[in-house]
Amino acid sequence: MRNKALTISILLHSLLLVAVYVLQGVIFPFLRVGGFVPLLLPVATAGIALYEGRDTGGITGFFAGILCDVSFNQPVGAFTVLLTFSGLIIGAFADALVMKGFVTYYVSCGVILVVSAFVQMFPLVVLQNIPPQVLIGTAIQQTIFSLIFAFPVWFFVRALGVRADRVSSSGRTL
Repeated sequence: MRNKALTISILLHSLLLVAVYVLQGVIFPFLRVGGFVPLLLPVATAGIALYEGRDTGGITGFFAGILCDVSFNQPVGAFTVLLTFSGLIIGAFADALVMKGFVTYYVSCGVILVVSAFVQMFPLVVLQNIPPQVLIGTAIQQTIFSLIFAFPVWFFVRALGVRADRVSSSGRTL
């Protein structure tokens, strides 16, 4: 029974990541608002880590990071490392935290989006000598724009978290 619940959980998480990846990488680039495309994979990573813990958050972050590295022209592995560690840190924080509500989710999303914006800015500042002051405004706008889409993603990651809470460690549905 536990193997079946684990298989279903992996399948649902994979479907969520693929759906978010398709939205972020295929659909939203054609619907740019102000020239920005929202970052949804870091938001999904933060939510899954918050509601399901360190291990699931780290694994989800690893695969979400690979998808981000594929969709962006970033240094290889930048988002993979960032989202893996973000999933582990947010998940560990969530394991010790009693409050796992919307506010905690939104703050976690804000933090991970700010760090993601810095990762995107870093090669431009270091390799192309673009002044950081020019990029900070864009990073803030992209973070705010992405936070708008954190709200709809919350419903899905929370539903996955609630579903995972219903399966006990022995694999039985509670």
